[in-house]
Amino acid sequence: MREETGMTTETVSRRDAASGGAARHARRHALADLLSRWSFLMPSMLVLIVMLAYPIFYTIEISFSSFDLASFSADQWVGWENYREVIGDYRFWESLKVTLIYLVIALPLQVVLGFGIAYLINAEWWGRGILRALFIIPMVVAPVVAGGMWRMILDPLWGIANYWLGLVGLGPLDWFGDARLAMASVIIIDTWRWTPFIVLIATAALLALPKDVFEAAKIDGAGWWSTLWSVAVPLLVPVIAATFVIRWLGAVKMFDIVLAATYGGPGKATNVINLFIYEEAFRSLRFAESAAMAVIVLILTMVLTGIFLRGSRKLEELF
Repeated sequence: MREETGMTTETVSRRDAASGGAARHARRHALADLLSRWSFLMPSMLVLIVMLAYPIFYTIEISFSSFDLASFSADQWVGWENYREVIGDYRFWESLKVTLIYLVIALPLQVVLGFGIAYLINAEWWGRGILRALFIIPMVVAPVVAGGMWRMILDPLWGIANYWLGLVGLGPLDWFGDARLAMASVIIIDTWRWTPFIVLIATAALLALPKDVFEAAKIDGAGWWSTLWSVAVPLLVPVIAATFVIRWLGAVKMFDIVLAATYGGPGKATNVINLFIYEEAFRSLRFAESAAMAVIVLILTMVLTGIFLRGSRKLEELF
């Protein structure tokens, strides 16, 4: 009996030792796997830190300091002085207002046009492949080139836009001399350039939708409008929300088209926040105040992006 008990105890201890060894081996294997993954990630992480984190932290440092033009670096620590000066500058708030007007009009317009055009070219008709290829052209045109090209098209004297309007008894319009038309011109140029990007995303999303749902709607006698509004749109709501967030991140950086087309004019009608920061930094040489503006805009962008992402997740849960 004692021999059997001893053998049982020895067997259990061997099993425990084997299981403990297997657990240690599994932990070592997991640690080695984790280290190997991080070894592949580290080069990219270092590049991101150098290229992204360092400029951001350097900008924050400048925003809390005075700027020495002789050494072209941050000088004495001034605390919140630059931020107080920026917040008290009415021109900063005016440029934010201009940027908000642009975003409120341009973003919904581009999303609606993008998904609407994608739905139309997704239908079966001859030549839709050629049209899809043509939609890529505005995306590959450099922003400065696009701004200069549209400046010639919308020229009040020699532009082809006023010529076409004259054929129907309208115009000529001073596209860049009138404050409202100047903002409309910027929105037109930006919409022309970025709507094809949304069209490509929407086309891919439409092609990924289940075909049987549309076939069932067709059998039930639904027309193209009913199919769009009652079938396609509910299925595309998560994609629409994600596309809006992506386009928001690009639109909030608006700078080059305004620089090439209107240079912020007439007056300050199209002086978006990024152009204002550029002017204050590289023309007025107010680098510390411009850094404070950039930090404020970065924080506002991060907060709004977080709100949009949260809303996008809620829409994904609902639909």
